Amino acid sequence: MINALFQKIRTLIYFALIYPYYKVVFKTIGSKSKIISPLKINGAANISIGNNVVVEYKTWLAAYPHTGLTDCNLIIEDGSRIGHFNHIYATSKIHIGKNVLTADKVYISDNLHSYENINVPIVNQKIKQIQEVIIGDGAWLGENVCVIGANIGKGCVIGANAVVTKNIPDFCVAVGNPAKIIKRYNIVTGTWLPTNASGEFVI
Repeated sequence: MINALFQKIRTLIYFALIYPYYKVVFKTIGSKSKIISPLKINGAANISIGNNVVVEYKTWLAAYPHTGLTDCNLIIEDGSRIGHFNHIYATSKIHIGKNVLTADKVYISDNLHSYENINVPIVNQKIKQIQEVIIGDGAWLGENVCVIGANIGKGCVIGANAVVTKNIPDFCVAVGNPAKIIKRYNIVTGTWLPTNASGEFVI
């Protein structure tokens, strides 16, 4: 009873005080969307949040053009649920589709620290732009997943602790470091079937 009352009060405070502020600072934020006690928000003017999105406790959202581009965007579409302690950092573009679910401590980035010059500490080297990231509608990213300059297709399942550095097609299950496809949905049989690492069905 007390916990339910506390939740109602917190929700009222959020939509009365915090949500109006987000409506001003974000590029867009849709109806009923909640960002709960974020760790950091960088480049809010470049961040677009859809309707009914939930970003859980202590997540870091950023869209800042460190690599010198004139256009930088982080987009999270309607109905997506972003877990606790996620770190999502765009220097060009990260697009998270509709109804995407991420577990806790997920990292998504379209950039890397340069390390080529061994005479300069990595912290002092330039940020390197890599491929833009698209997470397809309805995908599920498990605990501690890292997505670095790669696309994940619609309806994919990415297993816990996977590191995704290459594109994953629609409706695949991928696990490991580096992430490899182990299963894919067969539209002919209507079932999920084992595959090789290239996503070809294994008979």
